[in-house]
Amino acid sequence: MSQVFVIDASVGFAWLHPAQATPETEKLLEQVGNGAQVVVPSLWFIEIANSLLVLQRRKKLTADERKSALETLGALNLTVDEESAREAFRKVSELAEKHGLTAYDAVYLELALRRKLPLASRDESLRQAAKHCGLKTL
Repeated sequence: MSQVFVIDASVGFAWLHPAQATPETEKLLEQVGNGAQVVVPSLWFIEIANSLLVLQRRKKLTADERKSALETLGALNLTVDEESAREAFRKVSELAEKHGLTAYDAVYLELALRRKLPLASRDESLRQAAKHCGLKTL
């Protein structure tokens, strides 16, 4: 059985931008290539698209590079969790308040908690909150 885990946008972005990549994010991408299942909230796509657009506007990448990056991630077999948005006014908001996170980061924490899955993130605050909640971090 292949591994299943939640990733936040920082990991997806690291898969696209060499300056953000780490040995850990490269290992996760390799696992995805070997059949690991990645679960993301629908917010993940918006965060990635916005990050790439900001880089394009700052002239850090071209429009073609942005489109290519979107196609690369779009080709990955991702499982989209639709429940996260419904939890925004309840559990997500509570987790954000309790752990000092943004609501955006708390979405990933809520998803990992609800599905009882490990969480992969480059964000240290989110990683610490996940550990505090008893989640495995990748």
